[in-house]
Amino acid sequence: MSVPSLMISAAHKSSGKSIVSSGLAAALSQRGQTVSVFKKGPDYIDPMWLSRAAGRAAYNLDFNTMSRAEILRLYARKSAGCDLGLIEANKGLFDGLDPQGKDCNAALAHLLGAPVVLVIDARGMTRGIAPLLQGYVHFDPDLQIAGVILNRTGGTRHERKLRQAIEDYTDLDVLGAIRETPELDISERHLGLTTPAECPGVETFLESAARIVASSVDLDRICACAGEARELSVPESGHKTHRRAGPGLRIGIARDAAFGFYYPDDLEAFEAQGAALVPIDMLRDAELADVDGLFLGGGFPETQMSELSANVSMRNSVRSALERGLPAYAECGGLMYLCRSISWQGESRPMVGFFDVDAVMQARPQGRGYVRFSATRNALWSAGEGETKAHEFHYASLENMGPAPFARHVLRGRGIDGAHDGLVKSNTTAGFIHLRNASAAPWVSRFLGFVETCRQTKNPAPWARGSA
Repeated sequence: MSVPSLMISAAHKSSGKSIVSSGLAAALSQRGQTVSVFKKGPDYIDPMWLSRAAGRAAYNLDFNTMSRAEILRLYARKSAGCDLGLIEANKGLFDGLDPQGKDCNAALAHLLGAPVVLVIDARGMTRGIAPLLQGYVHFDPDLQIAGVILNRTGGTRHERKLRQAIEDYTDLDVLGAIRETPELDISERHLGLTTPAECPGVETFLESAARIVASSVDLDRICACAGEARELSVPESGHKTHRRAGPGLRIGIARDAAFGFYYPDDLEAFEAQGAALVPIDMLRDAELADVDGLFLGGGFPETQMSELSANVSMRNSVRSALERGLPAYAECGGLMYLCRSISWQGESRPMVGFFDVDAVMQARPQGRGYVRFSATRNALWSAGEGETKAHEFHYASLENMGPAPFARHVLRGRGIDGAHDGLVKSNTTAGFIHLRNASAAPWVSRFLGFVETCRQTKNPAPWARGSA
């Protein structure tokens, strides 16, 4: 199949590729084009911005948790019928975990046949941009680098010097130049960019980004570059169709300013298994809805800890339901919410108190990057067979914790204590690790199967609202 595709990459992180990618998606969408958006690697926040900009879900393409065939199938399926598939890279073009570059952004561009546009942070740079670009071109001569977008330029004179150096020493096209402006600033903090839900006037910001990018970048040439993408050869899925694990199940999912770290294809997997997702606002809803299971994803509960704590009725509702056996799965921020308290910036607030442990935000990351783990004998359900690949990114640690059963042996990464992750109590599993539903780790169907087993063995469900 043929999909006009383009990867937006950079020489290093914090070059502005997230803003440029979102601005391009918004500008092209305003022209009436349908843009399918993707993010390389495990990331929640950048896809939120891409999704808002394009008006459609953004999907992650991750070599760590997905096979190459899965990446091709997901990309082809979600970009089918679109005018352009836009992939935002992570870090630099040739950065990745594998020292041979098998999982870097360039490897993904090769896999998808997508031309690359480099976003170069031009601050403090003039003629020096030439050897930088020469190095990128010659490092992987088979990679199609379609052009350059100069970002954060200092003015007309600065831009002219940059363009002259690129013209004199390289064959790359300059597709645009974006001046440094406060209008394109999104504050960064401990987990990266601010989420759209926390950004006042998000639509106004995206409109400004679209306007600035449209006036600074040649959108027609961008589309022409995307049209040079290589024909995709998409392998068929070899998986057999199994019985759906969750027909008729209602799964509560925390969706609010505190909790929002979910992969859209994971949520689609719940629905494909026959389960209905029931949104729950932990900040404002008075109590849990009538659900068969609960999924508490990651997010920023520390920034919302006063509001979460003030919603006493919801905290009591969650604790009571879990103590009565409601099956639940919590990741990172969700784990923190189920602790006795959250402490951050010298303040502490009581939380659900289901687990007898306190979550404390630290000044430096406690766990960051790819992880591998295996299930322990205490696991209520397993994410996959053997070793499971996932990721973590948390500044929180757990303190004042007594002996507790764990669901996971951590083989690479930090987890909760460097060796384990996934606290287990009643029918609840909660850990710092983030799972991704894939063929090697079909955690959604495993979790739903566990929820169904709980429902069948306890009828009527003792955790249902109003039951004894």
